[in-house]
Amino acid sequence: MPFWSIRKKSSGSNSRSVSGANNGDGTASAGVRVNQGPGAVSVGGADSAVFRVQVPNNVQPGEEFQVHANGRIVRVRCPPDSRAGQYLQITVPVDPNEQRSNTNLNSNNSSSSLNNDQDDEATLPDSPGVTLIDGSNPPAYTVMIPKNTQGGQQFPVTIAGHQLMVTCPTNARPGMSVRIVPPVTSPPARDLTRRPAPRTQKPKKSPAGETQMFEVVVPAGVKSGQPFALLAGGVRVLVTCPSNATAGQKIRFHLPMGIAGATSDASDLAKFKITYDKDGWMRTIRVTDMKFQWIRMDDNGDIDLNKRFHIDRSAYVRKLDFLTEGYDPRMRGGRLCLVPASEAVVDSKIKSIDGRELVTYSDIASAQVKTFEDKVDWFQETCADLCVEWNEGHMRMNVRREFLLSDSMEAVMCLSRNDLRKVWRFEFIGEEGIDAGGLAREWFQLVTEEIFDPDMGLWQSSETNQMSMQINPASELSCPDDHLNYYRFLGRVMGKALFDRQLVAGHMVKYIYKHLLGWPITFGDLEAVDEEYYNNLKQLTSMDDVEMMCLDFSTTEETLGERKTIDLVPNGSEIYLDNNNLPEYLEACLKYKLLGRVKKQINQLLLGFFDVIPEPLLTVFDYQEMELLMCGLPVIDMIDWMEQTEYSGSFEQVGPSHHVVEWFWEVVDEFDQELKARLLQFVTGTSGVPARGFGVLQGNDGNIRRFTIHGVDLGVCLYPRSHTCFNRIDLPIYDSIEDLKERLTLAVTMVATGFDLE
Repeated sequence: MPFWSIRKKSSGSNSRSVSGANNGDGTASAGVRVNQGPGAVSVGGADSAVFRVQVPNNVQPGEEFQVHANGRIVRVRCPPDSRAGQYLQITVPVDPNEQRSNTNLNSNNSSSSLNNDQDDEATLPDSPGVTLIDGSNPPAYTVMIPKNTQGGQQFPVTIAGHQLMVTCPTNARPGMSVRIVPPVTSPPARDLTRRPAPRTQKPKKSPAGETQMFEVVVPAGVKSGQPFALLAGGVRVLVTCPSNATAGQKIRFHLPMGIAGATSDASDLAKFKITYDKDGWMRTIRVTDMKFQWIRMDDNGDIDLNKRFHIDRSAYVRKLDFLTEGYDPRMRGGRLCLVPASEAVVDSKIKSIDGRELVTYSDIASAQVKTFEDKVDWFQETCADLCVEWNEGHMRMNVRREFLLSDSMEAVMCLSRNDLRKVWRFEFIGEEGIDAGGLAREWFQLVTEEIFDPDMGLWQSSETNQMSMQINPASELSCPDDHLNYYRFLGRVMGKALFDRQLVAGHMVKYIYKHLLGWPITFGDLEAVDEEYYNNLKQLTSMDDVEMMCLDFSTTEETLGERKTIDLVPNGSEIYLDNNNLPEYLEACLKYKLLGRVKKQINQLLLGFFDVIPEPLLTVFDYQEMELLMCGLPVIDMIDWMEQTEYSGSFEQVGPSHHVVEWFWEVVDEFDQELKARLLQFVTGTSGVPARGFGVLQGNDGNIRRFTIHGVDLGVCLYPRSHTCFNRIDLPIYDSIEDLKERLTLAVTMVATGFDLE
């Protein structure tokens, strides 16, 4: 659909012409800017407004017609490839003298139009002296010539809501009435700018730079230069023992004002999570530079400083270093690797485009302990503050439905990071429709559905869960020229979806969500990716002599029948496995399986995602919440869920009639959408529900594995346990429904921490 830009104001009247200067022979000069193809168009700003107009009947290509736009007459030349009835887009400059008032007016009007999506515009009153001639067909009017109008001069008149320019006959004078037959005109131009309501800046919670002092005794066993963790103001912080201090001495340090009491509004479950921090990896704040850092506490409550890989204790976090030198300013480069979790840090501050401090550590610390719903509200409010103001420009995304993915990729990949945070308005070329939110939702849905489609060759169903998608290591074979561009594009689309409160039509495997969040990757994550591979590696740890396996530090990948040997470490095929280097071998296998084999793809996915979303914003979510935030809460049919559930163990004989099972379904039925989704994540590994219902739920072997409730004695485990490979939950025989509700709720909300509740 053509996109017109008005170039020049014509003299002697209040009308504006899209055709620029007049050549004197009634034709327009060349130079009109036209964007007839797909792509992203940077639209206006404070100095222009976008309108949608319809070509009137009887108007031929090349002919001019006039419309009323924002209180003014605008002349538009019909493009050569358009016809009567089609819609055009025009850009009208804002009068500098009226710019401020018009901006405020449009802002208010666009909000109402956006919510109601109505086509009716306010009708302007007829000019004084206008009278309809009864019985005339087509309708004719008498119009009074205004004062100071001479023969041959034009004067404006409003008839039936349309402003027209009438030429005074040479033999007429002011005060006389003339008969006119108005031309067939288009409906009033519809303002497409749809400026959002102006945002108000939120006051800061505490003055910048103010701090408070804490005093603590250096714990026993801590040496100078060694870090230790403690609770300060209800928040866990990481402190490094000064070089001149020893165990037992008192030291002082400062934290930003407002950090104390950050957890005062925490939900009960969030507070419970804090008490379990001592059992595993947790994110803390580093006093030296106020950055977030992962630490793990040992059995004595001290920081675990062990560097060598351990199958139960070691964890790794992806580290992404951004590169700008030698890269297109719109597209940063990046260097991705896995580092020990204790070496991974992330900023705790976010600045707005104009450089002001938008989010502080205290804000993030306060948000981290909120409920999921409140976290989402905080996240979306912050994204709104990061959004580029409408008057500074917005984007018009033009795509063809039949070439949706290629057009969308071309449009999105040409944008700068600043453009990605502008308001986007979508248009499907050749289709009528104003984007009041519906077209955007459709675009995100269709684009992500297509790119996650296994037939595309970029993603494939997980081997352990058909509802989750994993990156295809052989994606280059499907898209040899630009497969990495697709991952960068998808990263931008996912980031923009979060930024604009849209959803993504694709559930990913758990470790990819962890990479997005910068969460620790552990050996246990291998089980959800490849259970057989995980079990084989685990068996090595119980063997007396692993040399008998004749393994080296390499692996074999097979693609389209071609086998290829890949070194897990430099010269890995020449390093043979023995008992001494087994930890390093397991570490290499973990790093390769969860990053190395798809490192290039994940690198681009993360770069695209962080082109839109600042990483510190994500520190408030866990990976389960991330899936719910990106994919939305599922619509769950409770009747189908119950009817398609199988029972085993203590429940095998009586099934749904067992009193504990009845309690279970009663509790689940009372769960809100979030907790029901978390229960699905707990048992099946994802919040996704098969399109054909729970009856086709699959296990890791590809066979139907229905949701299963397995009854166990209370002495076996105190809390429900899950087996995602089999879609099974082990449910203890509780004594009361209150105990069941408390421990089931705790189990499904604590699973993301990776802590053992037993």
